[in-house]
Amino acid sequence: MDIDILSLFPEYFETPFACSMIKRAREKGLLNIRCIDIRDFAEDRHQTVDDRPYGGGPGMVMKPEPTVKAIRSVRRSDSHVIYLSPQGGVFKARLAEEFAKKHTHIILICGHYEGIDQRIIDSEVDEEISIGDYVLTSGAPAAIVFVDAVSRFIPGVIGHPEGPYKDSFHGSETFEGPQYTRPFEFDGKKVPEVLVNGNHKEIEKWRSTQGREKLEALRHRVGENNEKSIS
Repeated sequence: MDIDILSLFPEYFETPFACSMIKRAREKGLLNIRCIDIRDFAEDRHQTVDDRPYGGGPGMVMKPEPTVKAIRSVRRSDSHVIYLSPQGGVFKARLAEEFAKKHTHIILICGHYEGIDQRIIDSEVDEEISIGDYVLTSGAPAAIVFVDAVSRFIPGVIGHPEGPYKDSFHGSETFEGPQYTRPFEFDGKKVPEVLVNGNHKEIEKWRSTQGREKLEALRHRVGENNEKSIS
């Protein structure tokens, strides 16, 4: 898969994509990531990329000219252009798998300041994606999350091919069960006996139950917090 990330701060991505599984995937040629500096496409000598919003309001808005030029400089017939925005559809495991299987080239637009000119979205963007109901200083952290989640579904990136499909939220949208390793006893706490009895059917049942109970407990706490915030 090819991924082009358009940002005003391409250096932001140097370390996250230069270590661990992402680094190995790039070295194997499974994942090709390029970081494009939108400022390079500015039309004046000051490399102006933002301006005040029409109608007033705080902050600055990214101008359409340099951003659209940056998109079109890398866009191909098979490109899927995504604007990372808190106003987009919520990013989930199902979407991560879908992007990995359906698309060979993804362009990620990282907004900055108060976002990008709506005309960029109208003419160039195929989809808006949000990684959660909160606002970041830019779309750069969201781009890292997106690339990491999608790359796990590219064959060969994860050591065990079934790994991504056994994780939390995949398929049943629930949590994984607790995981343990050696030693059997640590700090007075032992590994649950069900995990060492060799009965794989019982192990899967136990993990499923534990994951479901943890998710239900989390939802209960979130519900209580929401009620408190409303009252």
